[in-house]
Amino acid sequence: MLKEIDKLAWLYVKDKQVLMARSKGNNIYYLPGGKREVGESDKEALVREIHEELSVELTPDSIEYFNTFKAQADGKAEGVIVKMTCYQAEYKGKIVAASEIEEVSWVNYKDKHKGSAATKLILEHLKENDWID
Repeated sequence: MLKEIDKLAWLYVKDKQVLMARSKGNNIYYLPGGKREVGESDKEALVREIHEELSVELTPDSIEYFNTFKAQADGKAEGVIVKMTCYQAEYKGKIVAASEIEEVSWVNYKDKHKGSAATKLILEHLKENDWID
């Protein structure tokens, strides 16, 4: 039986680079975000997760669905898939690594080897559509 991990992610592109985060004790970069809690909408969960991880407030009215990507989940058994539902949004505040996040970084296509399987798919999509260098 295939298992799917359902995650939400904030896709923020600036100056042809995308914002990525790396968790403590991990060397793989991901789009910031996480999982919904019981009863949360995608927007509510994304606002909460981004505030916890990056110390900024997403502007709820600016949150827009971007795309959904599926790939093998890192560190999980073969066939365990992560479904990454990506949203774009504006924010208020200064981006600072918080909670389990050790580092935030601006990456482009040449950095794709540093990302998870889902991150690589997302970077390929952004490169193909000329969003990143």
